Amino acid sequence: MNSMIFNIQSFCIHDGPGVRTTVFLKGCPLNCFWCHNPEGIEFGNNLMIFEKKCIDCARCDNVCPSRALKRDGGHFELKKNECIYCGLCVDACPSDVFEIVGKKMSAAAVVDIVENDKPFFGQNGGVTFSGGEPMAHIDFLDELLTEAKNRGIHTAIDTSGYADWCSFMRILKKADIFLYDIKGIDNIRHKRNTGVDNTVIWDNLERLSREGKRIWVRMPIVPGANDDETMLMKTAEKLSKLNIEQVELMPYHKIGAGKYDLLKKNNQANGIEIPTCERM
Repeated sequence: MNSMIFNIQSFCIHDGPGVRTTVFLKGCPLNCFWCHNPEGIEFGNNLMIFEKKCIDCARCDNVCPSRALKRDGGHFELKKNECIYCGLCVDACPSDVFEIVGKKMSAAAVVDIVENDKPFFGQNGGVTFSGGEPMAHIDFLDELLTEAKNRGIHTAIDTSGYADWCSFMRILKKADIFLYDIKGIDNIRHKRNTGVDNTVIWDNLERLSREGKRIWVRMPIVPGANDDETMLMKTAEKLSKLNIEQVELMPYHKIGAGKYDLLKKNNQANGIEIPTCERM
C-alpha cells in the first residue's frame, strides 16, 4: 500500500522522547485556522509557488496542459481545482519556482529512510508519525508501525485524536507513546476553531488513559481562540483526572505563516500575536 507523505524530518527533539525522525502524512479532517502545516491539510497534492525566485524567463508559459497556471511577470495565479499536478511547470522552471507537495510512498520505503537515522536515536529516540492526521490513514499507519517495530524502532503517534476508537484499537500494541493534541474543552469554540466536534477527541483520550498507554498531551495556546482562563482551568481539571504523563502548553507561532502565500491560501490567523512568555 502507498500513501501520501509530505515531509520526513530528521533530528527532531520536540516530537516525543529523545532524538526522533518525524514522518508527516498528508491529509487531516481538522482545519485549524492557525495550522502551521497548511500543506498537510489536503489529502492530495499541493503546488507551492515561490514567486520571489522567478527570473521572468517565461519558460513556464503555456506548459500547463489544464491551463491552471497563469503568469503575469513574477506574479502567478493558480486555479487549484484544475491543476492536475503533472509537474511540467516544475520541469520547465530553471529557478525552482514550483514545488509539488506530496509524494506517494510505501511503508517499507518510508521506514527505510527512518532506519538510516537509527544510530542517532539512542535509548529514547525513534520515529514519530505526524501529519496532517496519521489516524486518518489507519491502514497505512498500521503498516508503518509494523515495519518500525519489526526493525526495533520506538514509535510515537502525534494525533488530534479525531478518529474512530476501533482505529486506535488496531494500533494500540504497536504505538509506544501518543502525543495527543488538545485544542480546548469547549465544544462550540472547538468546532469554530477547527471545523469539527471535540466529543470523540475527549472520549478517545479517556479510553487511551484507561488502557494505560503513555500519553503526552500538547495544547496550542492561540490568543483569542482558546486562551480563555476559565476554559483552560476546566481543561486542566479534566486532564488531571486522567492517566497522563505530562502536559505541554505550546505558544502560537508564525513559523508556517509564509506557507499560505506559497500555497495561494488565505491565512486566517493574520493579526494574531504570539503570546508573551509572561502570558504562557
